[in-house]
Amino acid sequence: MSLDVSPKLLAEAESGDIREEDFVDTVRTSLPYAYDLIASLAAELKSGTAHFADNQTPPPSERERGQLLRALASDAIRGSLERHFGVELAFQNCHRVAAFHPGARAGETYGRFTSLRSQILNQSPEFRDC
Repeated sequence: MSLDVSPKLLAEAESGDIREEDFVDTVRTSLPYAYDLIASLAAELKSGTAHFADNQTPPPSERERGQLLRALASDAIRGSLERHFGVELAFQNCHRVAAFHPGARAGETYGRFTSLRSQILNQSPEFRDC
């Protein structure tokens, strides 16, 4: 299980919809590395003039890498984090996540980052640590 869901939140989900804020808080406490990394990318993006902010530093351990993979592999988690931080996320390999400004998916920079070519170029041996 990737999230540590409280009995209260589970009961709320069983009886109907839950608040996204409660879900994001569960993500924050369950996947702290992923949450903090995305939070820092969102802050970097908003404080600068670049089209995106990305992480190229491998996680310190497989535990943290697993958190990042779980967060970005789940549509619900990824979408909630995007809405919470006001960004659009792109994921290129086992640790290179990028935060883009809202609406970027239709743009050239996002398209280059998520292109087949960029994916291939990020598969060289020095990037294979996952």
